[in-house]
Amino acid sequence: MKKIFGPIGIIVIILVVLALLFIPKYNSLVTAEESVDSKWAQVENQLQRRYDLIPNLVESVKGYANHEKEVIASITEARAQMGSAHSPKEQAVANDALTGALSRLLVVVENYPNLKADANFRQLMDELAGTENRLAVAREDYNNEVQAFNKTVKRFPGNLIAGMFGFEQKEYFKAAAGAEKAPSIDFGSSGKQ
Repeated sequence: MKKIFGPIGIIVIILVVLALLFIPKYNSLVTAEESVDSKWAQVENQLQRRYDLIPNLVESVKGYANHEKEVIASITEARAQMGSAHSPKEQAVANDALTGALSRLLVVVENYPNLKADANFRQLMDELAGTENRLAVAREDYNNEVQAFNKTVKRFPGNLIAGMFGFEQKEYFKAAAGAEKAPSIDFGSSGKQ
């Protein structure tokens, strides 16, 4: 009887030790993944806020700048692209397109002093600026959580547990290629906008 319980006892002890090592690591991966998802939800929340503000801003500009249809169309197109983006990479690309379109809109605004003085327009611009700040913070928080999660997934023994249970590295919210260059702004000196 002692001969049977000896090997079985050792196997049970090994299994208990392994369970005590694996369970906390698995739970930390689940917690980290939920943190990443939560931070991503905050990024999406700010992107949605920005997405919702833009039609009001465009309508304010339309009243003053009817002949600036190309700029307004580019904002509408970029906003639609943002609405159909789903992954962090797609949303980063759409975000960059929308940022570029908004910068062209600001050039148009410079040509309409009455628009800049309009209280509704100023309020919308203030809200948009606040949203841009919140979005920057949300993106940074998300990327920090992704970094922490990816470290856990890559490091031993997390990489073994992550592989066994299907945890994969998360995608960073990155700017599109060329985003490091400031957009060129022409205040009408060349005759084009």
